[in-house]
Amino acid sequence: MIDIGKISSKYEAKVLNEDNTDEILGIFKGNPQFFKYSDAHPTKEQVYHDMHLLPSGMDVSDKYYFGLYNGPDLVAIMDIIDGFPTENIAYLGFFMMNQKYQGQHVGSAIINEAARYLKGIGKNIIRLVIDKSNPQSTHFWSRNGFVVFREAERNGHILMEADRVL
Repeated sequence: MIDIGKISSKYEAKVLNEDNTDEILGIFKGNPQFFKYSDAHPTKEQVYHDMHLLPSGMDVSDKYYFGLYNGPDLVAIMDIIDGFPTENIAYLGFFMMNQKYQGQHVGSAIINEAARYLKGIGKNIIRLVIDKSNPQSTHFWSRNGFVVFREAERNGHILMEADRVL
């Protein structure tokens, strides 16, 4: 079980739900490059989809979809699946920064704090998928210690599965 309140010492973590849709959509719209390289679109339907998306065999209780706040500002959105695909792995299904906080190493600081916390609760790996065609995303995750171990094609996109060993 993940305690989202311990993910960051600097930002307050809050569960995000349908009441936060407009706020989340604002973050989506501030990140057009992500959507340029994705089949996703910055819409309310996409927000709902992301909130409820679960890998096969996982339970809703394994999913943590939350925001990190600096006062009233939503700084980042995170989606972590606990124990996917194996118990020792935390799967980072989604991470997006508020444009206002980008380029200041805030995202890297959040990822590093999350990694320390996840290691402390017994996780050995953080896993995620990167769209190979998105240079900003590829650079960010590589700089944050994620190493690609497999590529696969899906809907015309080359997706890279990457791990950060904790």
